[in-house]
Amino acid sequence: MSLAVARKPLRADAARNVDKIITAARQCFREFGPEVPLQTIAATAGVGPATLFRNFADKEELVLAALNRQLRLTVDPVMDGALADIDAAAGLMRVLEALMAAASADANLLGAVAGRRQLLTGITGSLMESMSVLLVRGQGQGSLRADISMTDMFRLLAMLISVVDTMEPGSEAWRRPLALVEDAICTVRPSRPLPAHVPVPHSPAVGPQLD
Repeated sequence: MSLAVARKPLRADAARNVDKIITAARQCFREFGPEVPLQTIAATAGVGPATLFRNFADKEELVLAALNRQLRLTVDPVMDGALADIDAAAGLMRVLEALMAAASADANLLGAVAGRRQLLTGITGSLMESMSVLLVRGQGQGSLRADISMTDMFRLLAMLISVVDTMEPGSEAWRRPLALVEDAICTVRPSRPLPAHVPVPHSPAVGPQLD
């Protein structure tokens, strides 16, 4: 699974700088929000602005690299386990859960991406291919609806990621809509209550808080 732009192998010192910049980016986006200046990230990383721009052309490229790092660390191992699990539907739901947990943890990184479509296009490589394997396997096992396509899954993933815009960073408000997606794609509705309802945070720009 890869979000990052293809890169040539880096020298050891250059690789260390990239690692420091990405680590600083995640820290700064969490502390200061999606509008944090790149100069602040460079200072936090202990490198000059020229070093940052030598490795990342703009903020969006840096954001995608930081997201790619987190997905490799947190989602790829879950996907490996899901592909090895005999229960494809359960594995697919664990992957979606891992994706949403990562999106929630780095909500400000997501907020810095100009458009969700570009973000989703970036993760349509091996991630979506593996999700397709789980979908087909689950349909063959009778645990996932036979009329679901990968286009449906792509759009459901887009819908789920957009949930991050409606909640506080780090919140687990995404668990309820994820459970609703599970109810929709599984052939048998899980015998569990929906996760707790979490109101949409109040924002003067969007009017009264939704309950």
